[in-house]
Amino acid sequence: MTQPVANDFIRDLIRRDNEQGTYGGRVQTRFPPEPNGYLHIGHAKAITVDFGTAEEFGGICNLRLDDTNPDTEETEYVDSIVADIEWLGFHPARLLHASDYFGQLYEWAELLVGRGLAYVDDSDPETISAERGGFGRPGTESAYRSRSIEENLDLFRRMRAGEFPDGTRVLRAKIDMQHENMALRDPVMYRIRHSHHFRTGDDWCIYPTYDWAHGQSDAIEGVTHSICTLEFDTHRPLYDWYLAQLPLPGDQPRQIEFARLELTHIITSKRRLAKLVNDGTVDGWDDPRMPTLRGLRRRGYPAAAIRAFCSEVGTTRTNSRQSIEALESYVRRELNRTAQRRMAVLAPLRLVIDNWPTDAAGEPLVEYFEVANNPENPEDGTRQVAFSGELWIEADDFAEVPPPKFFRLSIGREVRLRGAYLVTATSVDKDEAGDVVTVHASYDPATRGGDAPDGRKVKSTMHWVSAAHATEIRVGLYERLFTAEAPGEATGEPLDDLNPDSREIVTGKAEAALATTAPGQVVQFERLGYFAADLDAPGLYHRTVGLRDEWAAIQRRKG
Repeated sequence: MTQPVANDFIRDLIRRDNEQGTYGGRVQTRFPPEPNGYLHIGHAKAITVDFGTAEEFGGICNLRLDDTNPDTEETEYVDSIVADIEWLGFHPARLLHASDYFGQLYEWAELLVGRGLAYVDDSDPETISAERGGFGRPGTESAYRSRSIEENLDLFRRMRAGEFPDGTRVLRAKIDMQHENMALRDPVMYRIRHSHHFRTGDDWCIYPTYDWAHGQSDAIEGVTHSICTLEFDTHRPLYDWYLAQLPLPGDQPRQIEFARLELTHIITSKRRLAKLVNDGTVDGWDDPRMPTLRGLRRRGYPAAAIRAFCSEVGTTRTNSRQSIEALESYVRRELNRTAQRRMAVLAPLRLVIDNWPTDAAGEPLVEYFEVANNPENPEDGTRQVAFSGELWIEADDFAEVPPPKFFRLSIGREVRLRGAYLVTATSVDKDEAGDVVTVHASYDPATRGGDAPDGRKVKSTMHWVSAAHATEIRVGLYERLFTAEAPGEATGEPLDDLNPDSREIVTGKAEAALATTAPGQVVQFERLGYFAADLDAPGLYHRTVGLRDEWAAIQRRKG
């Protein structure tokens, strides 16, 4: 079903094209990542824009892998990109590769050489860079720019045939070395790479640059609107120049640029993310601290929340850094609606109810309480939770000497055990180091369900787990991977701002129902936050987000 079309400058341009019949009312976009790494949260916005815009206008969006650099690209990355897009909730009309068009791109390159619009340059990369000049500084024409068409065709064909070593020659477009736009100062179209390509094998030893492959691939596929991030703004004149020189099979596509997604406390540089993986700073591309879609999925971020956040951020022409708390707010909102509730204790302290009844053999009796799986969704039903005379409570929920404004359990103080009974702490047992290992308490049998018949009130409700029925779990507790809001802003190197304490693994106790949690399923540990069952390791949970909506607090402070 086609969704209502939102308003922003991209959609306004498409709407105008449709009204003018520019592409016959047709809308076709594409998402063109390079398969040299895993997709990250920044890609999620591009995916949402590319696929979402096409869908809203009743069009299609292809996935095209920009596989023009054989030294860094692998099938592993292609497979991960395809899987991550599907997980995010989008379905490409076709899976394509820039390498599908290597033959056509070469023919068109020969066409430009034959028209005197491209030439072979023997200069080394350093010389080419220096001769391009700079902003406010004119470029210098290469000594090889005046080669004849015949010589250029001969050299280019010999490049194609593999006669020359890597880096000895390039093919450049002949445009204008004095142009104020650096992208138009005779850009490189082909470079020599005697490298094995994961799709084409050893068929090619020259490979097109992104700028040469991008627009032409769009035109071959029939893309109408080539939506890019803002760093390609200065490349648009080159995109248009290339297309204007060629006998295209259809209409010339339009490139449109929007601001990329940047978040606080996050980096999206593939090179630096790869360094984190290779150095062992993180456990892999899917480490829950990573901003990759794989990492976010393992941590428990719902795809629906990521899509909603990217849609809400919208498309603008101004770069800005969004608050990570805003994304977490969308995650929390989605999980509040969908996640079932469970009780778990992450820093277990034993609580013994001394007046709890026993059976004839002296064993503590077991009661069961019916508890809602999700108060936000009655259709999720209820579960039976066991309660007995020995429980696990959070160590932080007890203080032998309570500080001011501490309302949880302490000697002589009564609290509510969530959904069960009111209990009062009476004494403690300590180990040789003087640490409390057991809290003794008494319970009021008349308060089953957690309410006193005489109407007395307590100031704290605590979660708990029956010791005899508990399942042991390991839990990953995560803080920001980078301490600075804008990593590297102060030093120039984002990795200088790595947080050495970004993860803590603890062993806890949880109610028996948690043992049936499916891999990847997110549940709310009551009072603690949302936690995702690991995709591969049974009994391991990752804290997705806490319960406190930090974004709402930030907005209130701003107000």
